[in-house]
Amino acid sequence: MTLPATTRLARCLRPAVTLVLVASLSACVVVPAGRTYGGGDVADGPPPAPQAEVVGVAPALGWLWLSGYWGWRAGRHVWIGGHWEAPRSGHHWVPHRWAPDGGRWRLNRGHWRR
Repeated sequence: MTLPATTRLARCLRPAVTLVLVASLSACVVVPAGRTYGGGDVADGPPPAPQAEVVGVAPALGWLWLSGYWGWRAGRHVWIGGHWEAPRSGHHWVPHRWAPDGGRWRLNRGHWRR
């Protein structure tokens, strides 16, 4: 009995798909979220401790991982995940930071500085 072409194709592709998934996951590393970026949020209290993030392989050589940060949305802190970004020539990344501001907390935006 001959199997349909789609079934034969699925059986052939299954090992390749599995290999790609295993290879991509093996390149991940868990690191603490230290360097961060962000918006100009004002919160009622300080943010929780940074979350650990799974950092995959950079999409291109030299790209920088900009870690996630705690934002302030709808009256509560929410985690905004990090991402890879291409470096900017002649600039360095200044990470975000939360600072007390008149009884509240203000998020100073992360930015590229010359």
